[in-house]
Amino acid sequence: MGARVRQLLLDFDNVLAHYRREQRVACLAAHAGTSFAQVWQALYGSGLEARYDAGRVSTADYLRELGRELGTVVDEAVWIAARMAATRADPQAIARLLALDPAIPMAVLTNNGELMAQAIPRIVAPLRPRLQAVLCSGQLGGRKPDPQVYLHALQRLGWRADQTLFLDDLFVNVQGARRAGLHADSVRDARALGRVLRRFGLA
Repeated sequence: MGARVRQLLLDFDNVLAHYRREQRVACLAAHAGTSFAQVWQALYGSGLEARYDAGRVSTADYLRELGRELGTVVDEAVWIAARMAATRADPQAIARLLALDPAIPMAVLTNNGELMAQAIPRIVAPLRPRLQAVLCSGQLGGRKPDPQVYLHALQRLGWRADQTLFLDDLFVNVQGARRAGLHADSVRDARALGRVLRRFGLA
């Protein structure tokens, strides 16, 4: 296995929490007084969300463009409220992580725009004191599985790749992490999370 794993880097959606994209779209549609289809097109059909997640548009420009497409003001509070309404922390996954040695550093690396750095600590509030950082792809100028995204994250954290375990629900992102030199595996529920943590000697 090489160098001993000392740090834990975690994906967010479908690892620490369950996300219902349709619920988020419905919340924004209710706020704007418009249709589900119009919000979906504004976020996903237009490519706006993908550009924001990749750091190619600032938060201010992203919210301004989204509001223009929906015919209303979408500020940070509205955006975060809709995302939180559509996201539920996985209590079993959180419990498994809280049971680990407090000396094990943890951080989040997610394919999301930088506003999620505000939402995530609120969604997984019990885990917040254990997280050294919440890093979003939009802050790092790319998206997983680009190996450079993981390397930029490690640079910010001051962690070594060969001492870091990365966990994601998508195997393509696991492959990207491995190409960047990290230990990595896929998990989709708390039971799988427990198995992987034990295999790497963390639990």
